[in-house]
Order: sequence, then structure tokens, then C-alpha cells
Amino acid sequence: MSFSAEVKAELLNIIPSSRHCQLAEIAPIVYFFGALLLSEESVTALVIETENVTIKRKYFTLLAKAFNIKADALTIMQALGYYDKARSPDGITSTLIKSTCCRRAYLRTIFLCIGSMSDPQGGYHLEFVFDHEEQVTQLREVLKSFAIESKVIKRKKNFVVYVKEGASIVDLLNIMGAHNSLLKLESLRVEKEVRNSVNRKVNCETANIGKTVSAAARQIEDIIYIRDKIGFASLPPNLKQTAELRLEYPDITIKELGALLSPPIGKSGVNHRLRKLSEIAKTKVMR
Repeated sequence: MSFSAEVKAELLNIIPSSRHCQLAEIAPIVYFFGALLLSEESVTALVIETENVTIKRKYFTLLAKAFNIKADALTIMQALGYYDKARSPDGITSTLIKSTCCRRAYLRTIFLCIGSMSDPQGGYHLEFVFDHEEQVTQLREVLKSFAIESKVIKRKKNFVVYVKEGASIVDLLNIMGAHNSLLKLESLRVEKEVRNSVNRKVNCETANIGKTVSAAARQIEDIIYIRDKIGFASLPPNLKQTAELRLEYPDITIKELGALLSPPIGKSGVNHRLRKLSEIAKTKVMR
């Protein structure tokens, strides 16, 4: 099962106890999948046209809770604020989502209807796909009321509202009530951050090792040049000792090299001597 499917499976099992939240969950299902059957005189039925059996099951569960099982199509439509139509051009009736709890319920069901989420192992991306541009405004306003910023792109004939920030997606899962999915996502986020941190440190250490090896190679090259072209005998005693030890122990660190000198000196002192040797090799002139 994909991560998106896991989120939806968790959300399907959440049934709000208050009627106003139940209506806020029913409304998106009717908005996206509802169709009225009409006769010349009246509304005869409200049909949910979707092949998603789980959404149908949740719809009927919510319907039974909100209307005590018995309700005709007109009563349902009036309760949702639609009256004589199953769809409005710009979203569900705004009075249904005035309360924070109702906006949470709305987000929960709209994600079930038209939402999806990518596998967080690869990246963070959660989106809602609409048929018409005017439909996106209501969702974005609800997301913004929870301090979640979203963006919109056109994809073929659809309009997609999406959230890409990992922290924002975590917040949205929490708002919708998908707490198990939230914990799994947070675990994956921490694991990814630790892995990236380790990789950065390894890359940094590898780069530092490379620099150290290159520097040591240049030092050895300069010292060999001095030995062969000028001779160690012409060097001051402190530089002569440093040059000889560096040739004898080419792989040790600057700190270790300083400890072998007599008397021992620190890293800055060793670096100073090595720079002096480098200058001598470059100029071929004793100072």
C-alpha cells in the first residue's frame, strides 16, 4: 500500500461525533461526486457517482449519523445549503466550514476525494486536483486559516493545489487527524535528515582529507627539491629537523609531526616552518 493510500485508510475511519462536522464531511463528497435525479415535479434521488467504494461507504456512514438513517435527497441538499443543485461553481457552502473543527473535517474528506501524496522516501509533495480553476480558492483559504501555504499549477486540463514543505505536510496530516501517518512521516523525515547530515559530514571529512593529502604531497615535493638542489646543510637547524622528519614520516598529521620535534611544538609552529620551506623551494634563495 502506498503512503497516500495509508493516509486515506486512516482518514476513512474517522467519523466526527457532532452533526455540523458530519455535514462538513458529507459536503465535499456530494460536491465532487453527487448527482441529482430529477422528475418533472421534484427531486427523486441523490446519487454518489464514484467507483471508490470506500468513499461511498463513508458517505453512507456519515449520512446515517447526521440524518438518523432516514433522509430524502431534498432534505440532504437543503442541509448542505445546495437546495436544488448538487454543485456550486466555487466550492461547498461557506457556512458549513465556519468553525475550526468543521474546516478540519472538510480537509479530511476533500483529501479522500481528490487528494494524494507522494512517497516521502523520495520527496515531500501533497496535492489536490480540481477540474476548474474557481474551485481552488476555497481550499487555499481553508489551508491558509491553518497557516499552511499552498501553490497552484495547471496540469493539462486540471488545476492542482499543492504543498511541498515537509513541515507543512506534517501540520496538515495533524489537522486532518492522520496521526499514525504523521508519526511515520516524522520518523522518515528524521531518518532522512540524519542520513543527509552524515553524508554531509563524510563529504566534508573526505574533502578535508583530500586537502591534507594534497598539502602533504606539496610539502614532500618542496623538501625533496631543497634536499636535492640546495641541501639540508644550508638550512637553519629548526627547518632542517622539520624537513628530515617530514620525509621520514610523510603520512603523519601536522600535530603528530610537531610532537616528534625536539623540543615539541604546536600545529601553528609546524605550519610556519613548512611554509618557510615552501618559500625556500620556490625562490631557491636562503633567508
